[in-house]
Amino acid sequence: MSVLVVGSVALDSVETPFGKVDDALGGSATYFSAAASYFTDVNVVAVVGQDFPHDQIEFLKKRHVNFDGLVTRPGKTFRWGGKYDFDLNQRETLFTHLNVFEEFDPELPDHYKNIPYLFLANIHPDLQLKVLQKMNRPKLVIMDTMNFWIERTPDSLNKVLKLIDILIINDSEVRELSEDPNLFTGAKKIQLMGPKILAIKKGEHGALLVEDGNYFVAPAFPLDRLQDPTGAGDTFAGGFVGYLSKVDDYSQSNLRKAVIYGSTLASFCVEKFSLEKLKNLSEKDIENRYQQFIEMTRCD
Repeated sequence: MSVLVVGSVALDSVETPFGKVDDALGGSATYFSAAASYFTDVNVVAVVGQDFPHDQIEFLKKRHVNFDGLVTRPGKTFRWGGKYDFDLNQRETLFTHLNVFEEFDPELPDHYKNIPYLFLANIHPDLQLKVLQKMNRPKLVIMDTMNFWIERTPDSLNKVLKLIDILIINDSEVRELSEDPNLFTGAKKIQLMGPKILAIKKGEHGALLVEDGNYFVAPAFPLDRLQDPTGAGDTFAGGFVGYLSKVDDYSQSNLRKAVIYGSTLASFCVEKFSLEKLKNLSEKDIENRYQQFIEMTRCD
């Protein structure tokens, strides 16, 4: 199977207590692709400016990520800047320059329209809906969103939620979207909006899967050194969706494994700035850490 991701390709400037980078490769579609490409073929729809350093994505092309849907427009590439203190769950946005991304209008090559797995990254819900309308009904539709869209475009967001299968969202967004302070009852309310499955990201507290009245909790991997949490959520999504595409089966057992694989890839992501750690992982690296996750949660 293969996956289509529609999102951003960006250049990030990030500062943490452990270092700093400027104009480093970033964007939701990029992090997603880097993780998912360890499991399946990935196809990207995004936009960049004329200043984008295309050599930075050569490592993804070598991993068979298809960029036929990456469009270059006159102007500058989307740029984001952020700063983290020692509490890496909190960040300060220093700047957001949408540039060409401000007028992003997803264009799907014809050979993308039958791709069975679709991930709608964190973009305007109207654009997510537009992509869905252009696709020949995918086998599985997964989407991400954020508090900005929950607050600013609730009607558009609700339209998309009715059409998707899985929502990847963080714990604070669950409470805001459901208007319920309880994570579990909030998740049930969101399921009534459309998505039957929720993968809830909880930062340093791991991830929670809610599916058909069942719950599965995965811890965060204990790391000795964490440098940059940017992109961890999109990396989680890449591992999660990539694994489901690989096995082409989203039974409860495989959904749980997908959460662990998503958490595994995210744990690698945060160990270095930008995508540096995700560039050169081996299957053995991933499987070894996956098994460590399994051992952490065994009780027999």
